[in-house]
Amino acid sequence: MNDQLPTRQLALELLSETRCSRRVIAHCKTVAALALRIAAACQAKGMQVDLQLVEAGALLHDIGRSETHNVEHGIVGAEIARKLKLPESIVAIIERHVGGGIDVDEAKQLGWPPNRYLPQTLEERIVCYADKLIEGNRRVPIKRTIEKLSKELGRDHRSLGRIEQLHEEFSPLLGEI
Repeated sequence: MNDQLPTRQLALELLSETRCSRRVIAHCKTVAALALRIAAACQAKGMQVDLQLVEAGALLHDIGRSETHNVEHGIVGAEIARKLKLPESIVAIIERHVGGGIDVDEAKQLGWPPNRYLPQTLEERIVCYADKLIEGNRRVPIKRTIEKLSKELGRDHRSLGRIEQLHEEFSPLLGEI
C-alpha cells in the first residue's frame, strides 16, 4: 500500500486476512461507527477532521488482537500495519489507542520501544475515545470504562486522567455518552 488510506472494504479484508476473530471485527465496526459520529460532530463545530482516516483507523485499531489480547496489542498491531505498508497515520492510531495513551515512563515500564504512545491528532483522539466507549460491540458509559480500568490499573493511574480528558473534550459535542 502507500500513503493512500484503505477503504472500509479493504480494512475489513485486512482484519480477516490477519485472522482477527469475528468478535474483534464486530468490535472494530462498532468503534468505527461511533468514531464517525464523533468526527461528524467535530466537523459540525467547524473542526477539520479526516473522516476516511477516522473510519480506517477505527476499523484497524485492534488488528494486533490477531496475535495478542494484552496491552501490547497496540505495538503488535503497529508492526502488522507497517508490514502491510499502511500509512503512518493509520499506524499512529493503532499504536496510540491503548488506554488513554501510554506515556514515555509507562512505555518503559511495559518494555515497549521508547516513544510517547499518546494520541496526538484529532483523529487519533477520536478513535481512542470511541474505543473507550465500546465494550465488545456495545456502547457503555465512560464511568464503566473508568471503573473497570481503575480496578485493573489502580485508582491513581495516569491513564484514567487521560481518558477523562478525552471525555471532557468530546462529550460536549455529543452530549453525555
